[in-house]
Amino acid sequence: MTTRPLTQDDPLDDFGHREMTLLGGRHRVYTMGSGPAVIVMTEMPGISPHVARFARWVRNAGFTVYMPHIFGKDGAVPRMPGALFTIAGGCISRQFRALAANESAPATQWLRALAAQAHGECGGKGVGAIGMCFTGNFALSMMLEPAVIAPVLAQPSLPMTKPAAIHIAPDELAAVKARMVAEDLTVLAYRFAGDKFCQAARFAAYEDALGDRFIGKVLPDSAANPVSPMKNPHSVVTIHLIDEAGQPTVQARDEILDFFKMRLSE
Repeated sequence: MTTRPLTQDDPLDDFGHREMTLLGGRHRVYTMGSGPAVIVMTEMPGISPHVARFARWVRNAGFTVYMPHIFGKDGAVPRMPGALFTIAGGCISRQFRALAANESAPATQWLRALAAQAHGECGGKGVGAIGMCFTGNFALSMMLEPAVIAPVLAQPSLPMTKPAAIHIAPDELAAVKARMVAEDLTVLAYRFAGDKFCQAARFAAYEDALGDRFIGKVLPDSAANPVSPMKNPHSVVTIHLIDEAGQPTVQARDEILDFFKMRLSE
């Protein structure tokens, strides 16, 4: 894979740029690769070079990546004050309901439609999905789409200000859990031990709701990249990943890729 500088804006020129109609709305989606589909949902404040790097790792593992624009400036290195405006906008957007406990983000509806279309285009056993930070819980809500069989939650941070709550409506949670039991599915999740945005209470809430269907993994804070621009250990597979053999964050990345292979490969 060509190494691209993570400190410079990424033109995303190796991705296909598509405008897709989903539930009556137009959405920009970046695609690449071949094989079963995996939906890569960006963290705040948008599709950064680090998020794009992770998408390329998914491609290299043998999957077709669908990376939708959800917010922010695509390919941009996060910069202030623009990043703060994006985060603030996301917090008040009705599409995300970022402060609401026990509610689902309306944005997950068109993301489920994306998963269904991706499955139709790529075939295979089903679709994988990973959400990060602000979108971290979206992969769980997306399991209401039957095609989604490999959900990953990376440091799920909603609802904000309610660390012991989860961001999915009770009826949807019940439907997801019933499906997981019926089809013997699991959800994989990651966080750093000292993360202020995704605390231990959140994983405890998921474990209480889903039992052994929730596989939560906690990395020590010492595993986070110390030169990251964010000092709070948070982004397991993007800005806090240390891209060196044997590093816990690289092991987490490889576990996620293996999870996709296990669930999606024929």
